[in-house]
Amino acid sequence: MKYDFDTSIERKNTNSIKYDPVSRGKPEDVLPLWVADMDFAVPPCVQDALTTRARHGVFGYSEPGVSYYSAVQNWFKNRFNWNTEKEWLCITPGVVNALYLAVRAFTKPGDSIVIQQPVYYPFASSVQKTGRTLLVNELVYKDGIYTIDFEDFENQIRRAKLFILCNPHNPAGRVWTQDELFRMGEICLRYGVKVIADEIHQDIIFSPNKHLVFAGLDERFNDITITCTAPSKTFNLAGLHHANIFISDERLRASFKQEYDSCGLSQPNIMGLISCEAGYTDGARWLDELIIYLADNMALLDNFLKTNIPKIKLVKPQGTYLAWLDCRELGLSSKELDAAITQKCKLWLNDGPMFGKGGSGFQRMNAACPRSFLQSALERLRNIGLV
Repeated sequence: MKYDFDTSIERKNTNSIKYDPVSRGKPEDVLPLWVADMDFAVPPCVQDALTTRARHGVFGYSEPGVSYYSAVQNWFKNRFNWNTEKEWLCITPGVVNALYLAVRAFTKPGDSIVIQQPVYYPFASSVQKTGRTLLVNELVYKDGIYTIDFEDFENQIRRAKLFILCNPHNPAGRVWTQDELFRMGEICLRYGVKVIADEIHQDIIFSPNKHLVFAGLDERFNDITITCTAPSKTFNLAGLHHANIFISDERLRASFKQEYDSCGLSQPNIMGLISCEAGYTDGARWLDELIIYLADNMALLDNFLKTNIPKIKLVKPQGTYLAWLDCRELGLSSKELDAAITQKCKLWLNDGPMFGKGGSGFQRMNAACPRSFLQSALERLRNIGLV
């Protein structure tokens, strides 16, 4: 490999929330494998671009230039065969921010919104904290993989104004197939339901799976979809607060921008613009090597559990660097399981119930770290047998 993913980088005392357990009620000696940022340095091309801009010394109000739009459009064309237009693009401080903006722009208080749990917890909060009604199409877990109950999906969608799709799915690790995406899209069209497609993990896909942009599958889907993307998961840029939101329909885009303006938001972060353009221009090779490294980490995790802790099973991810661990055979309540992970194993993971229905008895582990760090975490996980 050309790039180094094995070197451990000290992140304590760098204002990292990932490495600040005490402020979040965790013991000081836990190993953090929870929040979804990576422990790898960003690609050299991004470091170089940021360093060059920092040396310029002036950081005034900024807007994306022609080269930025070209980099973004070329990335989606080359990696996903999705043709986009410059006019579709809205830049926000993040995908979660965009979720809230879209919920407020396209629904009113009391309207129903469908999500598929267990799922990234801000989906539910974006509905509930804005006074909307939450409807859940619970995913079906069987034989080590999550699938969609389409009969229930249609029953929920017929009552809704909006559907929030997670593709690839966090934390289930599913990369939805063309057939699954088409079926969801056709049902949404049938009942006039708009779609927020959170595709932030789209670049981390394990072979032979392939990410399909939901809006790119059918022109009709494109017209009802707000596609949320960001370079943050791809290149480890979460702290720069930068997301690219694609909305092809002019009326939907105008409503979204009106809501954006009402929040007092204006120009994007200059460093977010620069890092995104650099990554999308010259970061493909780094990303390809990263995916190989992450796949090996997942294989290590899977083999370790099968050999040493067979009562914990990895829900084998098709995408994302997040490992969803099925711990139900341990026979512990969710509260007991989380306490054992924290107190006995000295690990800081995400407790399954925070992802909603179906999360009880599960834990989410971030495997985007040097292999030696992951190995240390797995050795600690052995202590779960002492419970």
